[in-house]
Amino acid sequence: MTREIMYREALREAIDEEMERNKLVFIIGEGIAERGGSYKVTEGLLAKYGSLRVRDTPIAEAGMIGVGVGAAIAGARPIVEILYIDFAMLGMDMIVNQAAKFRLMTGGDGRVPFVMRTQGGAGGGVAAQHSQSLEALFYHIPGLKVVMPSVPADAKGLLKYALRQDDPVMFLEHKHLYMSKGPVPDGEHIVEFGKGDIKRSGKDVTLIAWSNMIPRSLEAAEALAKEGIDVEVVDPRTLVPLDKELILTSVAKTNRVVIVQEAVRRGGVASDIASIIQEEAFYDLDAPIEIVAGLNIPIPFNLELEKASVPQKDDVIAAVKRCLHPEQFTARAAN
Repeated sequence: MTREIMYREALREAIDEEMERNKLVFIIGEGIAERGGSYKVTEGLLAKYGSLRVRDTPIAEAGMIGVGVGAAIAGARPIVEILYIDFAMLGMDMIVNQAAKFRLMTGGDGRVPFVMRTQGGAGGGVAAQHSQSLEALFYHIPGLKVVMPSVPADAKGLLKYALRQDDPVMFLEHKHLYMSKGPVPDGEHIVEFGKGDIKRSGKDVTLIAWSNMIPRSLEAAEALAKEGIDVEVVDPRTLVPLDKELILTSVAKTNRVVIVQEAVRRGGVASDIASIIQEEAFYDLDAPIEIVAGLNIPIPFNLELEKASVPQKDDVIAAVKRCLHPEQFTARAAN
């Protein structure tokens, strides 16, 4: 049986169930206790678990992350909620030089069961310091898991799985997804890392996306279906580990690929996935890989400029059509 619940409710269920299951799980963050968090993910948890396990912090991201990493090394299972992914930069030394490397530096004996929950992405006109998509920074660091769920069921299942791991997990949400609804199974629901999902089956083009670009890609796919173009939408769900097998199987079926990321194009995860495909599935491709990404600029405050700076449905549609008919666009460019 399933229920339709919000993304934020699915996250709350995951935290609640894991806190009840394991007394070593606790959560800290700005406004997460008495206010229930800015996006109401932790609402009600303070009353149930008390202030020792659900604790508000000062506005001090470096300190919060340091506490979380230290507690994890000491044997607890902390969740550190950082209000905006942009502010996680203040704790990058603890994440990159401590948490990510501790297991290797202890000869495999050390454990860092640390989960950092945070949200990113554009939307709402909160400007350049509150709107970035920074998954590529964490994706680049060996030792970190990177999770980016797009629907409520995945949000719950992946967070529960994250809270049972012995390695640090960067659990990246999107501000536009918290109020979205979707079916979530009753009872125990776990989604393993490294297992992507086909959000829409198709035969003409493989469209790879994650986080908030999944609903946008599905909108594009439905619009293209009315023109007789059948798009397969692939959601990796976790960027590290990446489900290469699912991606390459889809590419072998459709022979054409579009990759969509909200993050800026330069140095992005999309470019790395494109590199993997061209290296391991080059002879399956019937057209160049298309990448749709954010512009290489800070996110503007102005709402119209903000919208223009990140991929929209029409950008995805245009990329799919270029992928299907590259000769038309190549000829036009030459003229």
